[in-house]
Amino acid sequence: MNAMTKLVSALQGAGYGDRLLRDEPMALHTSFGVGGPADLFIRAEHIGELIEWLRLARAHEVPCIVLGGGTNVLVADAGIRGLVILNACQGHTIDEDGRVVAESGVSLRELARHTVAQGWEGLEWAVGIPGTIGGAVVGNAGAYGGYMADVVQEAQLLDADGQVRRVQRNDLGFGYRTSALKRVGAGEQRPIVLEAVMQLRPGDVQELAARAEQVTLQRQARTPRGACAGSMFKRTQNYPAGFLIEQAGLKGLQIGGAQISPQHANFFMNCGNASAQDVVRLIEIAQEQVWRDFQERLEPEIELIGAWPEAAVLEMASRGG
Repeated sequence: MNAMTKLVSALQGAGYGDRLLRDEPMALHTSFGVGGPADLFIRAEHIGELIEWLRLARAHEVPCIVLGGGTNVLVADAGIRGLVILNACQGHTIDEDGRVVAESGVSLRELARHTVAQGWEGLEWAVGIPGTIGGAVVGNAGAYGGYMADVVQEAQLLDADGQVRRVQRNDLGFGYRTSALKRVGAGEQRPIVLEAVMQLRPGDVQELAARAEQVTLQRQARTPRGACAGSMFKRTQNYPAGFLIEQAGLKGLQIGGAQISPQHANFFMNCGNASAQDVVRLIEIAQEQVWRDFQERLEPEIELIGAWPEAAVLEMASRGG
């Protein structure tokens, strides 16, 4: 009996068999709408389930990926080997002092809208950002001058050895669109965010609502509609990535079913039938042309996950760095 079969038996024995899916298309669970099947797929509704299944997968030495909102990721056409856990843990509280405790599967934009409506200031910049709290902490999500690093006080993590621990803000090593969690080295298992604690400030409900509406309108005006992963590249030290790509003459370029948006050059779109390889080819072209024209290196914001050839992943890292 191989490791995968043993894990399936363990999950079935624990009463989760009816929730376990095989060969689930990842295109259904990512904002890009591309990606092949996961060998095993299950949806976690509670933090206890998330911890239990991660520990089981590691005990059986089966690779495991936790997926949140499916944004900022590009899944390989060959899919994902092992187990994918969809994090749908939605619990959150706000106390009378503005202390927010949110499980990692909570939608960032829904939480932002809720806090604005309750008169708490600190997340209004996030009312249009897709994805979950867990992903937002790992990537230090930000927009319009606000960042997760401004509000996160501590996080609860599940380490590679299965231990749960709490870390303070300074231990998270926040930087521009990154954190110590995101910078975990190749071959190492990244700690999983289970919960984040944020501190907000009292604010005027009407003023916060007006600010959130302004953010929403700005985002709608600048953000292309359709299947994509948000901003493809980080801003360079000198220029916005979209500006460089546009100046390189690549706006609107299409490879297969993937296109650099004619509206905003830092958004790469799935026009309906894109493969992950189409998207990667566009990334490579943008990086090569921008370097050739401006000697600026474009570093992807997205992460490649799944069964990519190792050479492709290494090449992406090299082009970005």
